Amino acid sequence: MTLSPPPVATAPARHGIDVGRLSRLITRERAAYAAERPRSAALAEEARAHWHDGVPLHWMTDWGLPFPLFVAEAHGSTLIDVDGHTHVDFCLGDTGSMFGHAPAPVVAAIEAQAKRGMTAMMPSALVPEVGRLLAARFGLPFWQITMTASDANRSVIRWARAATGRPNILIFDGAYHGAVDDTHVRLKDGAPILRPGLMGQVWDLREHTRVVPFNDLAAVEAALADGTVALVLTEPVMTNIGMVQPAPGFLEGLRRLTRAAGTLLAHDETHTISSGPGGYTRLHGLEPDFFVLGKPIAGGLPAAVWGFTEAVAKAMTAAREATPGYSGMGTTLTANALAIAAMRANLTEVMTDAAYAHMIALADRLAAALEAVVARRRLPWVVTSVGARVEFMLSPTRPANGGEAALIGDAEIEGALRLALIRRGVVITPFHNMMLIAPTTTRADVDRLVDAVDAILGEVVA
Repeated sequence: MTLSPPPVATAPARHGIDVGRLSRLITRERAAYAAERPRSAALAEEARAHWHDGVPLHWMTDWGLPFPLFVAEAHGSTLIDVDGHTHVDFCLGDTGSMFGHAPAPVVAAIEAQAKRGMTAMMPSALVPEVGRLLAARFGLPFWQITMTASDANRSVIRWARAATGRPNILIFDGAYHGAVDDTHVRLKDGAPILRPGLMGQVWDLREHTRVVPFNDLAAVEAALADGTVALVLTEPVMTNIGMVQPAPGFLEGLRRLTRAAGTLLAHDETHTISSGPGGYTRLHGLEPDFFVLGKPIAGGLPAAVWGFTEAVAKAMTAAREATPGYSGMGTTLTANALAIAAMRANLTEVMTDAAYAHMIALADRLAAALEAVVARRRLPWVVTSVGARVEFMLSPTRPANGGEAALIGDAEIEGALRLALIRRGVVITPFHNMMLIAPTTTRADVDRLVDAVDAILGEVVA
């Protein structure tokens, strides 16, 4: 009688990753990170005396590191920390420096303008030219400037309500449009809820915000049916909950339904500007009533723009004439001369067709290489991309909406990868495994990232 060998014990796995190996990797990498960065450790401890959690913005603790990585300088796609370690940067300020750190034309424009004054709450001589540049590039005739995309989205919501006389807005489940109160509503089991973790919210945002699944035109039609929705606010591709692509015909159907309902449509392209020089909207010939672009528009300076159609402009004028006085929108430093100068330089010399051709070609190379790594390691992961923006998702299939995307991911696995990559001189975004290609990124940079990911996975794959 032949006895079968006893079964071999196997370690538990998540998303194709061996949990035991992962735990050992994390322990080792955290200790090595701390040992290699004594200056960052000292600054982190010193900062705790006067900064809450030791940082001036709590997002800076979201990297999952033993302590924050303090930056000494950044140029192009290179980031150097205070301990002298050089990193290839694929985070790029989470899109804020999408066209590279300190682009030379923008730096020169800032230096020149700073000597002539930075803010006066009056238009500078460059304002007409920048308006023409925005209209020509993005296809909407009228524009306004704010300090951030959050401010721009907030203004668009307020003006849409004023122009239509309607109280409600519609967003998509899982959307993120910055620090705008009205947009912090999600779906849970099909019912709207306040976004989990929302601090200090004292009134019920669901009173005037409706939320439906992305890619669901029937749900959109039902939500617009009573004629009280002033605005649909959306990204053309959802990006802040992982990447969710629009289904064929969805964006065209959304435009058709909003027009039929007398509802205005806004495209927030703060992240999807990675698609091309005119964003996803211009690339695909879409026709929103509003267009929002923040973060990278002024080459890294705080600035955002929002554009709108002639019909919207007329409705805004009529609303203003009917209700004169303080609009409740705007800030003193908005549209300052420094930001206008930086925006002009960025639009004319940095955000060029040639730059985008380089960025998108390298992003395609990165996506293909990561797909090959995932396939070779037999991981149940997918790689997604929109122009110069690439992400990997811990799921065997791509999500169709924000609800599905919210179920994807593993904070421990993704945090371990980020930490191990930083130790190998590569930085990716601490949200949704996102990587950006800048005009200054090289093929060698991409290959370095792919090789590092492959090597790390080799240590932890089940």
